[in-house]
Amino acid sequence: MYKFSAKEKYAALKALQSSTVLVICRRYKINRSTLWRWRKAYDGSIDSLAPKFSRKDMRHPNEQTDEEKKCIGDLVRRNPQIGLNELYGKLYRNYNYRRNPATLYRYLHRQNFYATKKREPYKPKPYDTPLQLGIKWQLDVKYVPRICYTGNFVWEQYYQYTVIDEASRKRFIYAYKEQNQESTVDFILRAFKFFGYRPLIIQTDNGQEFTFRNEKTKDGRIHLFDKLCRHFGIEHKLNRPRTPRHNGKVERSHRNDNERFYRFLHYYSFEDLQKQLATYLKRSNDIPSCVLRSSTDKRRWLSPNEKELELKNSI
Repeated sequence: MYKFSAKEKYAALKALQSSTVLVICRRYKINRSTLWRWRKAYDGSIDSLAPKFSRKDMRHPNEQTDEEKKCIGDLVRRNPQIGLNELYGKLYRNYNYRRNPATLYRYLHRQNFYATKKREPYKPKPYDTPLQLGIKWQLDVKYVPRICYTGNFVWEQYYQYTVIDEASRKRFIYAYKEQNQESTVDFILRAFKFFGYRPLIIQTDNGQEFTFRNEKTKDGRIHLFDKLCRHFGIEHKLNRPRTPRHNGKVERSHRNDNERFYRFLHYYSFEDLQKQLATYLKRSNDIPSCVLRSSTDKRRWLSPNEKELELKNSI
């Protein structure tokens, strides 16, 4: 609570002579009783409005004595890592300390005995987005929501594979019945055909559909996707574990899919899902984005298709 100085109280009482009580209370954010208390205490001098006492000068009758505080301070200084139970036990047995443990706990908190270092907030490093096509792709998989299925047969889990070119933000999506090595390889081959070029880098998470935990297993097997990347001279870059922000572009596109597509989707078969995904893919690559702009910054809110065309013409 804000404490008013004697000068501020005097100014409020002086302004009261030419203004109303309501205006003064609103200006100083006080209530009527406070204003009347100032007026009653005023005897013509500013000193009469000065605070008569401070809370620091007051002492609670049940406050810990200076001797008790000294004992606590000595024990804490000699044993910096001491816990609350151990500290209270030593005070109880050796110093005849009979106060409640909660009292001791609150006192230690006021003395910042339990103060911990504040962790510095994470500052992400600036991300170097490629300026040319085919430099880097981001690849990921998401579940097709079960609630979208309206067929008469037993529901099966389907998976949407997504790859996005970082420079143009153009995407390719395709659905699969299984999330495994074979689906990943088939999807990438389809992506090569869709984009018309192969990237230098493909970035993925550490899922089993993209890589083994170790590049080689105990029996010497190599992941099919790693074999594909080596065959075409592509660098397979893995995210740091539990760090989805490294694949932020494709992760954000999945959130957009939920809002723009799956929120309204109703499919009755796997073939119907593929047709609707193909239609949505054409539409999504024509949606303008605020992050896409021309190299000269003259045109903004470009769509992925427009950005891709601009980058192709600049080569």
